[in-house]
Amino acid sequence: MARRAKALAKRGRTASKFPKVPSGELLTLLDFVRYAVSRFVEAKLVFGHGTTDPMAEAAFLVCETLHLHPDQFETFATARVTAREAKAILEVIARRVTSRKPAAYLVNKIYLRGLPFYVDERVIVPRSFIGEILRGPLFQGDHPAVIGDPAGVRRVLDLCTGSGALAVLAAHAFPKATIDATELSAHALEVARRNVEESGFASRIRLLQGDLFEPVGGERYDLILANPPYVDAEGMAALPREYRHEPALALAGGPDGLAIIRRILAKAPTNIGKKGGLLCEVGRGQARHET
Repeated sequence: MARRAKALAKRGRTASKFPKVPSGELLTLLDFVRYAVSRFVEAKLVFGHGTTDPMAEAAFLVCETLHLHPDQFETFATARVTAREAKAILEVIARRVTSRKPAAYLVNKIYLRGLPFYVDERVIVPRSFIGEILRGPLFQGDHPAVIGDPAGVRRVLDLCTGSGALAVLAAHAFPKATIDATELSAHALEVARRNVEESGFASRIRLLQGDLFEPVGGERYDLILANPPYVDAEGMAALPREYRHEPALALAGGPDGLAIIRRILAKAPTNIGKKGGLLCEVGRGQARHET
């Protein structure tokens, strides 16, 4: 009882910090997006968890609250919402402003390459550029620059898989490949397991708990993907509030951001096949490594 009273009191304090909108003032999806953008800009929110600006984030939240795919926004932009839907939209806008949680955590969803993935605070919100690269000219098309026929890739290793999103995207990109995905956090693997099962690729993706290459021993792969923690100590100390909701284990890369990347580069040759390669995302520590 005391816990419930405390929760209600906290909810009341949160609500009191956010302006109430009289019923009927906002009518269409566009009305709610405009209102959200104004509130996000006013609150000086920080973006980067699947959306890059207040407009995109507002449209994403409105669509998810109404159970619409983002691609359907333009179709229904001028449609009116019900009173119940309006209440739900205003509540999620208020939560985004008052909690500073990334929008993906509020709706437990993010899209990569148009595919939906479940996320919560056990994993960072997936946003790696590797997802774009896998579907780009380096790997796809008539004359891919990195590999030959994508169907020729038979074994892929995804290090630090987190939500499992890159493993799923790799299964899409390389139709004949089996994917091993390793992750140190058991909690993150629970999220990855859900995404793998919902992807339809459970028979091709193997999730393994452990530190980097340790779970796969000396097995060799045609392609190794890695989106490891690479935020340096200075960056960790300056993270905006939105990023502090993410697990530090998945972000912190040591004093210069290269601690884990050095380990990957040192061990990768043992696990790369003769014609294989490594695709590793690196932060601003790349300049330090090159020097």
